[in-house]
Amino acid sequence: MKRKLLLMTLLIAIVSCADMKNTSENWVGKTKNSLIKNWGPPVRYMDDGKKGEVLVYAQQIYANSGNVEGSRIAGPNYWSYSYVYVDKDGKIYSYKNEKQKSPPQQIVLNK
Repeated sequence: MKRKLLLMTLLIAIVSCADMKNTSENWVGKTKNSLIKNWGPPVRYMDDGKKGEVLVYAQQIYANSGNVEGSRIAGPNYWSYSYVYVDKDGKIYSYKNEKQKSPPQQIVLNK
């Protein structure tokens, strides 16, 4: 029973992460509140310089010595970021995905 519950939890987590990366463009024109209900709260909020904000979603990616994603053993790693730009009315107007070595607390948004 515990094994089934663990497998279901892992499956949901994998699908959620894949959904976040693959459907970012579908969120343009939608509301900030609907995004947060679907993806959960961002790891960080930043000013967009236009009286709006940027919601920052992050996932740390681990790679093994062969540089293949998925292993959580010692080796190179990076952060996969999704930046969702929200205007002053709470509507999503743009998004950007990128990879960085810096953790969420250290990122600086290039406006």
